[in-house]
Amino acid sequence: MIRIDLTPQPHTVKIGDECPTFQPNVTDDCIFYADGKPIGFFMQSLPERAAKLADLANTELLSDNVPKSSMDRKPTDGFDEAKGVYKYKNIVKQWSVVLGSTPPKPHMRRPYASISSVHSVKSAQSFIKAMLMLAKESEAIIADILPEQHQRQADLFKQVPDKWKFGNLFTSSISNFNISAPFHRDNGNIHDAVNVIITKRRNSTGGNLHVPDYNATIDQCDNSILVYPAWRNVHGVTPIIPTHKGGYRNSLVFYPLKAFVGLQ
Repeated sequence: MIRIDLTPQPHTVKIGDECPTFQPNVTDDCIFYADGKPIGFFMQSLPERAAKLADLANTELLSDNVPKSSMDRKPTDGFDEAKGVYKYKNIVKQWSVVLGSTPPKPHMRRPYASISSVHSVKSAQSFIKAMLMLAKESEAIIADILPEQHQRQADLFKQVPDKWKFGNLFTSSISNFNISAPFHRDNGNIHDAVNVIITKRRNSTGGNLHVPDYNATIDQCDNSILVYPAWRNVHGVTPIIPTHKGGYRNSLVFYPLKAFVGLQ
């Protein structure tokens, strides 16, 4: 794996801005360094066992076995000065599935932590099992490539009760279908911990992760894995464009929420 030293770059991106199209400039297997220390890595192809689990999870995710939270998103296409309204592109069907622990949400009248309701759905059990096994395979990959990060995250997770863990280094998972996220920072994550993003795609372009702090656009090719501290930098996902009918880009994500540190 090559070494990429991330160098800060000036930019005007703000949280909430739509992420435009950028062509990937990070396409090779690499380890990311910042301030002289390794902070994450990218691999174009998962190891065989992890790839098989990702295929299984993706197949189940696309089936009717797994309940989804759907939304119709209308990406803006600029402001129509004559009419005084925003113009919108074609409506995009998007959905997501959360597994593992969900933090308290007092604003939604749920002032307590819980486990995703998907876990109680009988038909979703194969998907849940595949995702849990994939989380643990991802942890093994991290231990192999970034052993110090793996140990650091394992130490941080000594403060997270087992009932709130999804795997050993994460609390939660989200699987996103065709979601190109605006610029954001994962402020709810445990600092000094990393996320995992595994990409499954077919007949589509775009959907790459852009980090404006370093002017880095990381290729999210099929069966790739990206390990990155999502709390560290503002980042967004470039527009996903199907090239054929039924084209899509899915992301299978594992992440560590600080809401569960010390929570009983």
